[in-house]
Amino acid sequence: MLQAPVSQPDFRWTRPENLHITIRFLGHVAMETAELIAQRVDRSAPRGFAIQLGDAGVFNRGRLASVVWVGVSDGSEDVSALATVVEVECVRAGIEGENRRFHPHLTLARARKRQGAPPTTIHLPELPPWRAQELILYQSHLGRSGPTYEALRSISLR
Repeated sequence: MLQAPVSQPDFRWTRPENLHITIRFLGHVAMETAELIAQRVDRSAPRGFAIQLGDAGVFNRGRLASVVWVGVSDGSEDVSALATVVEVECVRAGIEGENRRFHPHLTLARARKRQGAPPTTIHLPELPPWRAQELILYQSHLGRSGPTYEALRSISLR
């Protein structure tokens, strides 16, 4: 299990139950649009795949770190292929295409200050690989203690 380093108070660490790989953030879209995208992705019969986490890193805002993440080492091509399927269906449903290159990762922490925080070094235990077996459509609810996620639909990765 990943635990927040106590010596890094400049960052708000993700609760373990909230750890996930975001395939595509939809933002504020009608539930009917999200469901249409999910139906189309489900009909494409996406396959399951093995996945393993790799090295940690940061997304920077200038010289400061805004996000601490851990990347996907094994299975990143499969995660990216799934993201491409979802992206195609998003655009087909009328959502503007994503401009940034997809980078499969788990967000471990976000800087507490909007401008960021000094970069941090973390050491992660080596975790065993696992099999990705489902894609879940979540609705996020923002709150004072951080986001909570409500599962709306699960798509089986065959």
